[in-house]
Amino acid sequence: MYIDTEKEITSFPYTLRKNTMNDMLIRAVDIIAALFALLISSPVMIVVAILIKLEDGAGPIIFKQTRVGHGGKLFDMYKFRSMYTDAEMRLDELMAQNEVEGNMFKMKNDPRITKVGKIIRKLSLDEFPQFINVLKGDMSMVGPRPPLEREYENYSDRDKKRLLVKPGCTGLWQVSGRNELSFDQMINLDLEYIEKRNIFFNLKIMLLTFKEITVFGKGM
Repeated sequence: MYIDTEKEITSFPYTLRKNTMNDMLIRAVDIIAALFALLISSPVMIVVAILIKLEDGAGPIIFKQTRVGHGGKLFDMYKFRSMYTDAEMRLDELMAQNEVEGNMFKMKNDPRITKVGKIIRKLSLDEFPQFINVLKGDMSMVGPRPPLEREYENYSDRDKKRLLVKPGCTGLWQVSGRNELSFDQMINLDLEYIEKRNIFFNLKIMLLTFKEITVFGKGM
């Protein structure tokens, strides 16, 4: 089915605020950070692309998935493919093993993940193509993670406040416990982030994310 990623989810109940100087500063840092990240990570991305193709040549290298973004606008989010090509079709049979409460799906030993996928997920290499989303303006370096449409359909009005800002590659939730937290705790952290959001808070979260990945080997 064709999905028009230019449309907006009409059930978004809030009026978006106008751009402020803070928003413009954050956008400028996003562009600089994404360009720098793509430049220094390009050799690694080439190696990852080759490994994905060697393990499962039938599938695409880049996985494109429709997500709900700022103000309910749909967009295509990019990731290196870390699952077998039939992963979406197998989701229903695994829902009972969901390890995260609420409107998300997370499973530590997900059988849909490829061998290469396990490595690139652990090192967050699968997330690198999202820097392209940042350059396009669909995402920010820091912000709430963008939900799937099926997840958004079950959101309360309070949950939808997560979309008052652009979704991010990383965020307060990711550096505060990640999968150990419940869905409600994630929402609380996202709303706390939106309340405190400024360029300095974003830089702090980016530095904490870098520490989590390089020191503790945790994903974004």
